[in-house]
Amino acid sequence: MSRFSRQKAKTQSCIKLVSWSMTAALALGLLVSIPKEVTGQSQPPPSAQQLAELEEATRLNEQVLQLYKEGKYSQAIPLAERALEIREKLLGKENLDVAGSLNNLAFLYQHQGSYQKAEPLYVRSLAIFEKALGKEHPLVATSLNNLAELYRVQGSYQKAEPLYLRSLAIDEKALGTEHPDVAIDLNNLALLYQAQGSYQKAEPLYVRALAIWEKVLGKKHPNVATSLNNLGVLYSSQGSYEKAEPLYVRSLAIREKVLGKEHPDVAASLNNLAELYRVQGSYEKAEPLYVRALAIWEKVLGKEHPNVALSLNNLGVLYEAQNDITRATDFYSRGFAVQEHNLDLIFAVGSEQRKQNYARTFTKSTNSIISLSLQQATNNPAVAKLALTTVLRRKGLVLDAVTDNIQTLQSQLADKPETKKLFDDWLNVNQELSTLVYKGHGKQSPTEYKAKFHELEAEKERLEETISTKSAEFRTATQPVELAAIQATIPKDAALVEIVLYYPFNAKAKSDAQTWGKQRYAAAVLRSLGEPKWVDLGDAATIDKSVADLRTVLKQKPPDPYTYRVAPPAKKPTQSLEQLTRKLDEQVMAPIRPLLGDARHLLLSPDGQLTLIPFEALKDEQNKYLIQRYAFSYLTSGRDLLRFQLPTNSRSNPVVFANIDYDQQEIATASAVRGSENRRSADLASLQFPSLDNTLEEANKIKGIFSDTKIISGKQATEAVIKQLQAPSILHLATHGFFVPDQQQDLVETRLIASLHLENPLLRSGLALAGINNRTKALSNTNDGVLTALEVAGLNLRGTQLVVLSACETGLGDVKVGDGLYGLRRALVIAGSQSQVLSLWIVDDAGTKDLMVKYYQNLKAGKGRHEALREAQMNLLKTPGYEHPYYWASFVPSGDWSALK
Repeated sequence: MSRFSRQKAKTQSCIKLVSWSMTAALALGLLVSIPKEVTGQSQPPPSAQQLAELEEATRLNEQVLQLYKEGKYSQAIPLAERALEIREKLLGKENLDVAGSLNNLAFLYQHQGSYQKAEPLYVRSLAIFEKALGKEHPLVATSLNNLAELYRVQGSYQKAEPLYLRSLAIDEKALGTEHPDVAIDLNNLALLYQAQGSYQKAEPLYVRALAIWEKVLGKKHPNVATSLNNLGVLYSSQGSYEKAEPLYVRSLAIREKVLGKEHPDVAASLNNLAELYRVQGSYEKAEPLYVRALAIWEKVLGKEHPNVALSLNNLGVLYEAQNDITRATDFYSRGFAVQEHNLDLIFAVGSEQRKQNYARTFTKSTNSIISLSLQQATNNPAVAKLALTTVLRRKGLVLDAVTDNIQTLQSQLADKPETKKLFDDWLNVNQELSTLVYKGHGKQSPTEYKAKFHELEAEKERLEETISTKSAEFRTATQPVELAAIQATIPKDAALVEIVLYYPFNAKAKSDAQTWGKQRYAAAVLRSLGEPKWVDLGDAATIDKSVADLRTVLKQKPPDPYTYRVAPPAKKPTQSLEQLTRKLDEQVMAPIRPLLGDARHLLLSPDGQLTLIPFEALKDEQNKYLIQRYAFSYLTSGRDLLRFQLPTNSRSNPVVFANIDYDQQEIATASAVRGSENRRSADLASLQFPSLDNTLEEANKIKGIFSDTKIISGKQATEAVIKQLQAPSILHLATHGFFVPDQQQDLVETRLIASLHLENPLLRSGLALAGINNRTKALSNTNDGVLTALEVAGLNLRGTQLVVLSACETGLGDVKVGDGLYGLRRALVIAGSQSQVLSLWIVDDAGTKDLMVKYYQNLKAGKGRHEALREAQMNLLKTPGYEHPYYWASFVPSGDWSALK
């Protein structure tokens, strides 16, 4: 009895910063028949009509198999859908034949690049097989393998590996170590390791898989061709072209003979052989192979398949290597258009982590077009436009996707009880995670504590995936971002400055080691009229060092108004504030300035470590702070400008949290407060918080300016209260904030928390509310006084025009290249706020009060949300004793800069 067809599922190699070749995964794909003697699967005898319908489903399944073998996936899909429909109707939703149909349809969807349709079907199929056959049956291994392959092609390697390993273990135990299915498991696990750059782990698995297939299936079998192809890609990646070429040639010959000359697998072999010739400089041999591969994929898979994008981009590289910039740009443009279509999947599939993984698979093509605009095509408007358009479509996309998912779901809560339950479940698991981390393990053993943490993390990821799927039901289709649309939103006195981190790409490189250079910063400048201009800013490591040095000086309170020096590190000379601000300006802003023209308002979208400094504090050639020359508005990406055009309404009056009672109860535990200085910060070693004496006056003065302001203070300023807010027009939080860097995860219960590896920065940043110093005694998990960024993301701020976190280090977070800072600001955007003011270092309490009062006076006078802050900062800069940027430059404005409505 035949169980499977031994066919291949080709996917693009996701090896970071190496080859663009195609590797092929052998999915244990289309199920031909299912064992019938299974406990609990008995069915009443079918009627004659039902029997006829079931026979039709079987015939349809056989047709699906044949069409699949021919590479005609789009023709097979409707037949597979009909077979599934018949079997579900007649056999029920948990029948083994239904599981087979689910697997088959998912397999076809995956081959077409419809990953969001494939995953739930694979998951259902796996659940049925495990329930009916037990967890160690070969059919369970099939489902595990196929689901793992789906995760791999989306870049979710951590989710894929345990499934591959489990599939291999089941097959080896049930079928023996030399069964063809074991070879499939070995091949696919090798693909995963190769994608992660672990070539030494991948090669022996490929070799073993090839040996099994040649022995059991013969040397002319398509699976052997796949193995040869994959070994060829591995050797090419390592620069062993003389070993790779004969493997490619032999793989192509087998595939053409057995599968026919227009099969997708043939296209993969053609593509890989062309790639080999291109890298060796044999462009005339590479071109016809690339062209033929593209024609096959477009014909068989359709023009929007990921493999088509790969093929188009590879042709772009080929023409770039020959200095044919016009043709290179044309093919890149076509390839990126297909990629943008497939990137839209990020809104519909997976948790935030999986969205990040998927977005990362597109970084090579982004780096390539940025490199072209800065190297060979420095004065080419078409390339400059394509490069900036690509960045604007991709930078910060994960934040957009998560925000879209949450906001779409929130808009449905009133009318759809099941949606509200899903959203409440997500809020609750975020609350439980936050409470678990900051309360400590209590009476639980360390093992129980860690197990609970990982259980909650898994539940959070599951709920985020469900939210993505659910919100996709309500989401309206959107058109790709166009440069002209963004340009139309830029004021005449402004310039969009889009800073990016990129790896320089060399299309003429003869080896992978030469293909990608060291990471650099670059910037694109776009005015309301004219073409975008690109400029390279220099080596990233050098600039990052300057950022770190400047931050060290900026965040330390100066000993007196005339000494802007920091105590020198051992055996290292002290650098003055003036030296450091000039140095970073020379590295970053000086190259950009000639492109700004007469712009005085900079819409700045930084990347990497540059997200951690206020550009206002840099000094230009005239020794003036840049705040004296420009107004700055910070963005995640220039794409934010389109969001600012969308109408939203706040639901309630301004709310200020101030003068918070951090003990809340009459009996307080001993508080390890910091010395006599009232700085809005926490002693992170103990997470105990002193009172902030100036915040009540700050709140009362804001109420004096905006009379309808509601002040929440003392014991009432609780976590539960803030979670009940409904989109106040302004939310001002005058309290302690905290951010724990990744290397300082020993914040709470030192060894235990460190062992949890708190990878989510939204759990490592937050705000202090009433009762936080006594959180271990809190009776309710919803009111422990710790409001993490993870919980902030669930607040209802849809329509809130301005959030001010008048606290320390609220603007910090983990830097994720191309996706901004992961911390409180990100959480506030996800929650729906339009504009944010946050701080980059521990701030002076008295100085902050004066700055905030002046800020709100400027807002009341009708000044823009960012211009009002700039004027308040300029006022403080001119105040004796407050000239140092430590006092005035900590707060940075992000989001919509227009005046309050």
